[in-house]
Order: sequence, then C-alpha cells, then structure tokens
Amino acid sequence: MAPVISFRTVTNNVGWSILSKTSTFGLKFVTVPILARLLSPEEFGIVAVAQLVVLFLTMVGGAGLAAALVVERTHDEKTVHSVFCTNFAMAIVMALALFVFAEPLATMMGAPGGGVVVQVMALIIPILLCGDVAYALLARRMAFDKDAFWSVLSESAGALCAVALALTGWGLWALVAQLFLSAFLRLGGLFYATGYRPRFMFSFARVRALWRYSASLMGSEIFNFITFQSPLVIVSRFLGIAEAGAYSAANRFASIPNQVVLAALMGVLFPTFSHIADDRERRTRALFLSTQVCSLVLAPMMFGIWAIAEPGMYVIFGRQWAWAWPVLGLLALSKGILAPCSTYIPYLKGVGKSHVLWWVAVARAVLVSAAVAYGAISGGLVQAMIWLCISNAATLVFYCWTVFRTDEIPFLRNFLVTCRPMASAFAMAVAVRFLVDELRESDFGPVAQIAIGGAAGSMLYATLILLTERALLRDLFGMVAKFRNRAQPGPAS
Repeated sequence: MAPVISFRTVTNNVGWSILSKTSTFGLKFVTVPILARLLSPEEFGIVAVAQLVVLFLTMVGGAGLAAALVVERTHDEKTVHSVFCTNFAMAIVMALALFVFAEPLATMMGAPGGGVVVQVMALIIPILLCGDVAYALLARRMAFDKDAFWSVLSESAGALCAVALALTGWGLWALVAQLFLSAFLRLGGLFYATGYRPRFMFSFARVRALWRYSASLMGSEIFNFITFQSPLVIVSRFLGIAEAGAYSAANRFASIPNQVVLAALMGVLFPTFSHIADDRERRTRALFLSTQVCSLVLAPMMFGIWAIAEPGMYVIFGRQWAWAWPVLGLLALSKGILAPCSTYIPYLKGVGKSHVLWWVAVARAVLVSAAVAYGAISGGLVQAMIWLCISNAATLVFYCWTVFRTDEIPFLRNFLVTCRPMASAFAMAVAVRFLVDELRESDFGPVAQIAIGGAAGSMLYATLILLTERALLRDLFGMVAKFRNRAQPGPAS
C-alpha cells in the first residue's frame, strides 16, 4: 500500500535525503581536491569519458521501467520481477556490446587508447541496472531514510578507496575502483533495505503496460543526458583530453551543491507529485513552493562559487589546475541560472506529462549542444562555457513557460516570482566578485579572499532575502511551526 503523503512525510524524507547528500558533499569536498592533486587532467578525462558511455547505456537499458513502477497505482510481485528480468537482460546486452566496441567508442569520443578502461567499466552496467527495481520500491514506500544510509556508506567507502589507491600510485584505476566499490555496496544495501529477492518471473503484458509511460520518459531522459553530458564529449573531441579532464574536475566540484540539493529534492518530489497528481490545487502549490525554496538555497551557492572561483581554484585544486578557474566559475554560473527549473523534471514525471518532458528535453539538448560546440570551435574551452551559460538562460525562460502553460497558470508574473531569489543571489555574487578583485589588488591571499568574500556574501544575501522574500519566509516559518505543533504529543487524558 502506498503511504499517505503529508507535509510531515515530505519534510522527513527531504531531511533524510539532504542529510545523505550533505554527508556525501562533505566527503567529496575533501576527496575531489586530493584526487585532483594526485592525478593528471588526462587521467580524469579518460575516466570521465568511460563513465559517460556507461551511464548512457545504463539509462537506455533501464528504459524508464523502474520509474514507471513508482507512478503505477497498483502493481504485484509478477510486475516487479518482470521489470527486474528486463533490466538484467538489457544490462548483459549493453555490457557485451560496450566490451566489444570499447576502443572505437573511446577514439570517437576523443580518448584514444582508453579502450581498456571502457572495457573494464562495461562490467559495472549490470550492477547499476540491477539496483533500479529495489530503489523504485524504496521510493514508492517513501523510505528515503534507508536509501540515505546506504548512499552515504557506499559513496564514503568508494571515495576513501580512491584516495588510498591514488596515494599508492594506481593512477586512473583509483577512480575506476571508486565507482565499482560504491556500486557494489549500494546494490547490496538496496536489496537488504527492501527485502527484495529477484526471481525469474516474466510477463510481457506487464512490461508492455508499463512501457506506455516509460517510453516517453526514456526518450526525455536520453535527451536530458545529452544536455548534461554533451559538453564533455564536445570538449574532448574538439579541444583534447586534457581540457576534458579540466572540465570534468571543475564540473565535479561545481556539481556538489546540485548533488546536495537537487538529488535530495528530486528523489523525494517525484513520488510526492505522483501521489498528489490528481489534486491540481495541491500539486500547483507544491510546485511553486519547492521551486522557490530550491532557488532560495541553490542559487546563492552556485553564484557564490562563480564569485570566488579564481582564489577557490588555486586553494582547492592546487597550482597545476589554477589556469582552469574560469571554467569552474562559468560552470557554477550555468548551473545557478537553472536553479528555478530544478523541480520541473520530477513534477512533469510525477503528474504523468512525460510527453511534454520529452519534447522539452529534445529542444534543450539541441540548443545546449549547438551552443557549446560553437563556443569550443570558435574560441576554446572558456568560450564554450560562456555559450553554455547563454543557452541555459534561454532554457530557463523556455522551461518555465512550458511548465506554466502545461499547468494552465499565467506565465510572466509567476516567472518573475519564481526567479526573484535567483536575482538576489546574482546581485550578491556580483558584489562579492568586485570585493575579491579589490582584495587581490590589496595583496590579500587566496584564503583571505575566500573567507572575506564568503562572509560578506552571506550577510548581503540574507539582507536581500529579508527585503524581497518576506511572504515566502512567512510561509516557510508557518509550515515549520505547524509541523512542530503536530509533532508534539497532546495533553494526557
């Protein structure tokens, strides 16, 4: 039976997810810079290309069937086992195909000589796909506390293993080992948490029924994948594996706030929107609140990284990576621009609008790929990142218009309300950027620039939010108070 969705249910699960991602964030904040100092940009680039191919094939192999289990109102044991058998069969096919064509694929993607790494990475596809069904069962039960525990454990073990191997001279294989260990531990943890035990039980009719939903969803996920990963392929292809490694390392660090906020929210919001899809007023209110809160939290982190990118790159990654600070800053800026759109994918998935998600994803993939390719060919890596920011700004307007039109709500007024926290964050970041430049001219060191800029930015942003978002803050404090009142036991009878 599906759980009853309430404010307390959602906040509890968001809390567990954020705890999981925050723990992972703290670990990556330490381990990514360590690995960057021990490994070369070329080594980062080769593993990034191999991981990109594996993730794409894993996504295609899953065909969106596990997500269909989450939104399906009723399902039985035979349906669950049928999805697992389908995923497992597709995983074997994908792994074998990748193993055979590893070297041509690596060369085509700008990493000649990386075929051996791609072949080894092919073995991880069955591990990843076999865990999809167990995760779908946890999501359907809203049991994100269990998912949080195993996520933290698997990511922590993998990161520590990578650092240990890198210190002992394993090179890029340290990154490969990290991915395998994390995947193994997560797979075992999901099976343990759900109590799910796979059985050979297959019904083509059950899979076909789920396919009606998952087909459009899979198409949208493919094009979303192209949107997020095409810059790496373009950089590798046109600019070289060292530039791809610099992009990969900067993207890993710039994505940490996204992983903390977005991965936590999106995992919980998808089943939440699915459960309230038939209540239009409730789902619209949840959409706007989650979108505003996401912008409120995520935009200042991303724009803040852009503001202190130059001293930050030197302090965090070391002298050999210092030249890539514009890449880090522009990547963070590009992600911050899309902060208001962060909840749209789980919303459209949850309310059954996968066809809308599909054509939006196609348009976005074409726009981003074309813009980044033009920038890379005409001006190099930094120019490619500038065009990524431009394409994301266009995507912001287009995405908001599409979602608001789908939900039949006015565009302009709601667009301005949704983006207002982002505007405050950008104003703060511009001020911090000027302050950091002044500090550098006054001979303050990189650490002092980061500390002073971060403190000044936090105070300025808090002031701007108090001036511009009083209504949102009242709503949030009101919900927190209501939650606390409900959590308190009543008087003894």
